[in-house]
Amino acid sequence: MWWFFRIVSSFIFLLTIVLSIPISFDVGGRDSGLAYSLSLFGFYILYSSAKLATPENSRVRWAFTKLLQTSQWVVIPTLLIWSLHNFAVDANSTDWVSRTIGGFGSQKHSTWTDWFFGNGGLVESVTLGGWDKTLRYSSPVFQLAEGFCTLLVIQAAGWISRELVNRGRSDTWVLILLILSASIIASSVYFLWRVALFPSINNVDAILIGVTVTSAIFLGAIGIGTGRGNPVESSLLFAYVVLCVYQIFTDYVQSPEAQAVAAEQAANQPEFPPLPPIIMASYSTLLHLFNFLPSAVYSSLSFLYAAFQTIAPSVMISLVYRLIVFYCATRIIPAVRESGIGALINEPSFDDSDDANRFLGFLSWFSPSVLIAVYTSLLLQHFSASDGDEGWTLRHGDAGGNTWRWVNVAATMILYANELRIGNEHLKTD
Repeated sequence: MWWFFRIVSSFIFLLTIVLSIPISFDVGGRDSGLAYSLSLFGFYILYSSAKLATPENSRVRWAFTKLLQTSQWVVIPTLLIWSLHNFAVDANSTDWVSRTIGGFGSQKHSTWTDWFFGNGGLVESVTLGGWDKTLRYSSPVFQLAEGFCTLLVIQAAGWISRELVNRGRSDTWVLILLILSASIIASSVYFLWRVALFPSINNVDAILIGVTVTSAIFLGAIGIGTGRGNPVESSLLFAYVVLCVYQIFTDYVQSPEAQAVAAEQAANQPEFPPLPPIIMASYSTLLHLFNFLPSAVYSSLSFLYAAFQTIAPSVMISLVYRLIVFYCATRIIPAVRESGIGALINEPSFDDSDDANRFLGFLSWFSPSVLIAVYTSLLLQHFSASDGDEGWTLRHGDAGGNTWRWVNVAATMILYANELRIGNEHLKTD
């Protein structure tokens, strides 16, 4: 029964982090969001370090970690209110360096203590500016870590597929896995076709896409032909390459031209109901029932909807994908290597002789802090300020980082090619 409460608690924690950080940016501005994410990062660094530094069976560890684990439900809203109260800034104050230099000349501090530790002082400006720069310079690291963990997931999927085929009913599993691989490739080809229709594609982009896709197909064919890979691995590698290419050239929102074309097509369409009448009647009844909900529930649902609207679609998709591959890399892959379910329950250890497992153990121990840093880095890529009524937003900023996305694709394929070349034990067939 405790596993159910752990799942619910983890889901609530994830939902709280996913909603509260963009709220701090959207309501209070850049400094408020940075202060809130940095304070959360420090709190969970303390929590993870306390678990790591104390013996596993220590009563001190149990009491201290339980205290921090229980207090997080008070600490998170407290830190959010604190950051919104103390760090809300003007919409045009986006450059912390210019704001700091200008603040020293415009603000009058009565004492050296206020100048150093006070509101708008040296410590505040340097701390928030350092956190901002750290997240921006860490964005390539997060991108490359995503590719590394994705490659581990692909290899684990190939290992599992081979075990399924070799353990009995091989013909059935071969057919199922071939259908699955074909479906993945067909879906990837569809999105690759969507990329080819983007108006922003130029000759250089087309050459890069062609070289990347051809290399992925070539690596997949070599893996299947030599027996060191299989169709599942090849299809997943091709799908990840297409995903990276798609993320480079789109933000998962329609361009103004596409929106105009869609609006024109909708205006020319006859006003038929989009679904059969029985479904539309049920939908109308459901909406009518929502009107009888208590005002607190209705307000909560409206708040959740408004909070999710502040997040760009690309940020949410990238966050969900990275969470999935990081979780698979830190929990599922060690279980596959151990060939048992125990690794799914036990925490990865730093004492492992494998360097990859040590890296995964680090990600697992400090996963809350890593989540906060990755998420804040994604949000900063879409933060933009303007002089208009909107002030600032998290949905229109220039995400950038396309160079590192290309580097990530190339590095992932190079690592996979190296695995095929050296023929590691987990890639060899029986």
